[in-house]
Amino acid sequence: MHILLIEDDIEAAKFLVTGLRESGYTVEHAAGGREGLQRALAGHFDLIITDRMLPRFDGLEIIRQLRGAGLSLPVLVLSALGTVDDRVGGLKAGGDDYLTKPFAFDELLARIEALLRRRSLAGEASRLQVADLQFDLLTRRVTRGGREIDLTAREQKLLEFLMRRAGQIVTRTMLLEGVWDLHFDPQSNLVDVHISRLRQAIDRGSGRPLIHTVRGSGYVLQDEP
Repeated sequence: MHILLIEDDIEAAKFLVTGLRESGYTVEHAAGGREGLQRALAGHFDLIITDRMLPRFDGLEIIRQLRGAGLSLPVLVLSALGTVDDRVGGLKAGGDDYLTKPFAFDELLARIEALLRRRSLAGEASRLQVADLQFDLLTRRVTRGGREIDLTAREQKLLEFLMRRAGQIVTRTMLLEGVWDLHFDPQSNLVDVHISRLRQAIDRGSGRPLIHTVRGSGYVLQDEP
């Protein structure tokens, strides 16, 4: 299971990352709110743990933006603010659980397990589909109209990124950060070349293109132009 931890207290983050990894979880750490939001939007995580009081970018604002972007993954809020109003505010913002600091690490693990178990029971989708294009996330098999499409690992990652945001305009910056983990523009045609190859692969033999260019903005994957 892949967890994103958003925590600006470096010592607390080290403790949590070490403990979670020893408990069998894969963990990424973001030291700030903006970085955490970018990683959450770009990556595929099973759960997010975020501190509430982050400098310049509140943890609850992160949750609001994630929910606004259509991401339903569970979010656990950690906070020194422990009044009833604080906890209610965290849940109303879209958080799934709220744990007050200081806390016992065993309780954190129990809450994580409960959130992941709830998500599993809810039947988290293991397949993405847009029109007749299907992507099985477990087998990494891509088909369109029953035709199997052979893609490289990078092309699969690019396609998954687009399919998870079907109908939304995706900018070059979003693609560079989410697919290549580049936080700067290399001033090359890297994105354009891969988009072109992906288009050829998924549109071959079909009368309906699915990846569309939005001039001056980026790309959008959808069934209609």
